[in-house]
Amino acid sequence: MWQQRMITLRARSRGFHLVTDELLAALPELAQCRVGLLHLWLQHTSASLTINENADGAVRRDFERFFNRLVPQGEGGYEHDYEGPDDLPAHFKSSLLGCQLSLPVSAGRLALGTWQGIYLGEHRDQGGARRVVATLQGESD
Repeated sequence: MWQQRMITLRARSRGFHLVTDELLAALPELAQCRVGLLHLWLQHTSASLTINENADGAVRRDFERFFNRLVPQGEGGYEHDYEGPDDLPAHFKSSLLGCQLSLPVSAGRLALGTWQGIYLGEHRDQGGARRVVATLQGESD
């Protein structure tokens, strides 16, 4: 079984957002996959995907605080500023965290740990809707 689909995530404000349910809702084929792999590819250079804590929203807020300290907005000395002061810091954060995930599928579900969820890191003040290419490969029931 091979399936590929483009998923458009709704626009979000700057920060880290749990998007597991939104992605799964767009992938009904996952339920027929006995064993496999889901690859997610974010088609943007100013946002990211990562896996982390899915229960406590404070973790996502702390992620935002940490990355804003690590890559502060408004630092001088950089050339790329065509799209505003949040653009280059967003590119740095995206490169640090990455734009892709490979997730195991078992018995029609993502084989995530109990407290794991998929985060979209929105690194622009107004990033807009984000596109994810989801490729599912595996053995169906």
